[in-house]
Amino acid sequence: MSTQAKLNYPVSRKVEQVDNYHGTEVVDYYRWLENPDSKDTIAWVEAQNKITFDYLEQISARDDIKKRLTKLWDYEKYGVPFQEGSRYFYFKNDGLQNQSVLYTLKNLEDEPKVLLNPNKLSEDGTVALSGISISEDGQYLAYGISIAGSDWQEWKVRNIETGEDLEDNLKWIKFSGASWTNDSQGFFYSRYDEPNEKTKLEDVNYYQKLYYHQIGTSQSQDTLIYERSDEKEWGFNGNVTEDGRYLIISVWLGTDSKNLVFYKDLSNPSSEVVELISEFESAYSFIDNDENLFYFQTDLNAPLGRVIGINIKKAEPKNWQEIIPQTQETLESVGTLNNQFVAEYLKDARSQIKIFEINGNFVREVELPGIGSVGGFSGKRTDTETFYIFTSYTTPGTIYRYDMVTGKSTVFREPQVDFNADNYETKQIFYQSKDGTQVPMFIVHKKGIKLDGNNPTFLYGYGGFNVSLTPSFSVSSLIWMEMGGVYVVANIRGGGEYGEEWHQAGMKDKKQNVFDDFIAGAEWLIDNGYTKSEKLAIAGGSNGGLLVGACMTQRPDLFGAALPAVGVLDMLRFHKFTIGWAWVPEYGSSENPEEFKTLYAYSPLHNLKPGTAYPATLITTADHDDRVVPAHSFKFAAALQAAHDGEAPVLIRIETKAGHGAGKPTAKIIEEVADKWAFLVKTLGIDEVKF
Repeated sequence: MSTQAKLNYPVSRKVEQVDNYHGTEVVDYYRWLENPDSKDTIAWVEAQNKITFDYLEQISARDDIKKRLTKLWDYEKYGVPFQEGSRYFYFKNDGLQNQSVLYTLKNLEDEPKVLLNPNKLSEDGTVALSGISISEDGQYLAYGISIAGSDWQEWKVRNIETGEDLEDNLKWIKFSGASWTNDSQGFFYSRYDEPNEKTKLEDVNYYQKLYYHQIGTSQSQDTLIYERSDEKEWGFNGNVTEDGRYLIISVWLGTDSKNLVFYKDLSNPSSEVVELISEFESAYSFIDNDENLFYFQTDLNAPLGRVIGINIKKAEPKNWQEIIPQTQETLESVGTLNNQFVAEYLKDARSQIKIFEINGNFVREVELPGIGSVGGFSGKRTDTETFYIFTSYTTPGTIYRYDMVTGKSTVFREPQVDFNADNYETKQIFYQSKDGTQVPMFIVHKKGIKLDGNNPTFLYGYGGFNVSLTPSFSVSSLIWMEMGGVYVVANIRGGGEYGEEWHQAGMKDKKQNVFDDFIAGAEWLIDNGYTKSEKLAIAGGSNGGLLVGACMTQRPDLFGAALPAVGVLDMLRFHKFTIGWAWVPEYGSSENPEEFKTLYAYSPLHNLKPGTAYPATLITTADHDDRVVPAHSFKFAAALQAAHDGEAPVLIRIETKAGHGAGKPTAKIIEEVADKWAFLVKTLGIDEVKF
């Protein structure tokens, strides 16, 4: 821990704002920081950034870290190729490009042609591609763009042959893709009503509507397909079946995995939307159909997942068929290729791929290159080849071509990174949490480290929203290990590693399990000689930022440093901004008396205790984050600086012209990572940085 003199933090004025929650009075001194555009907030951001960057610039290792990061980051990164019409498409980043570029080609041996280069959409790389959809005939590209990291998207249409954009311009789209009709004349998408321009980054989002857009027409002429004026929180994802016959409408409610399923018969323009599954009781993900037989991945009576068939002409649940039963592994996703099901499973947070006949008979397990994570295996029902990406903590994303008939994988693109994977080792251990639950944890480091308790250690977690943390390659974590650090990922409850029961064990009134799991992981690392409190940093982003905030307020003695990124830190008011209301199924709401008690008990902002020595803290957020509004981090930083009674620095780094993280340009990522590692070098007392 740093022994430098206590920093002179900017003054954060207090206001006498008191809220009454079911008889409990709660003070909110920094309510004024909820307005990101006020003169006071802008001045506060400038003052905080000045002290933070003044501190970081004095760390001599910072430049060396940034140079090494830049050097290692400069390698070709490939996306998984996919096919539409007679063309292939894939993303590629030459190395340090701020955004990856979309290429197209007719044959895989041809020279690829640039279809869309997002780097040319803005000078500083802060306009990002947020989604793409290719028409069935491979002639048109619908693409969404996001400015400065906002969740708001604009969608445009490009002629793939000419590379020219059509005049189509669709606005006020959020949480939506685009799904083309089989005649390639238009697509379905979802949007909100036009928001207030001044407050669009804070205002709540309700009443999403599903539309059809015909290319060559203005958005005002789009056909409204479905809306529910009686259900302001419902959202709609519309997807056309591969045979073009049906529009499948998945109805979502917040971040709850439970959904409804409706459909519309596209062969009859006047057909009504039919409610196939009309109760929020389980998760249903449409896979494919054989005419009237619809295949779904579901957790209905199967928390680890299974595949069922529903004949829409005999749609009563008693007629539903089980195609692929639940197994001991967690079913992550299912697609169809070569007239077979391709199912991705998680076994202790690492990927397995299994192939089944359409009747559910097991064919084979795909032999993967090692223990890691897989993505891809997409394509059309009759395709006999596909592509996938394999990655691990020490394997950069390598693209493989897979023959569905022979079961053979061949390397298609393999990136070259300036490091030797043989110098590192990955192990997975299982430790016991407070209530006896066994929790898996990945530990990665250079071979030959001493377990003497002196290794700087970076413990990362998330623990929420059914999100699984699986092994993946990161230049950022590689740099940490090159500096002698231990990189650790804890697969705590709240995630999806072991299905819906694992997720629910970290929700609402069980959220404390998530923090207990993480704290127990930290204690295991100390007890087993990897590190000690003074050398241990914890980190996480978004819901993981909440994790870090809760753990550092509950056990400030246990950690040497804390890095909460874009965190949900005010658990009493999160639902009042943008899409925050949608997290109520996960967290609960302060408007419910019982749920208020739970939230108030762990809300990081409300559990800071004056006169406490907190770990060295670097809070990171962005001024344009409209997912987790920056007010969370602003208010927490102000309150932490006021409560903190120690010499360790507690700082906030506020990125400008950036959002929640999606689409952030490479240059900004490298700067932020360099700052984080430099902060830990200083605060954890890493004596020497050599690469």
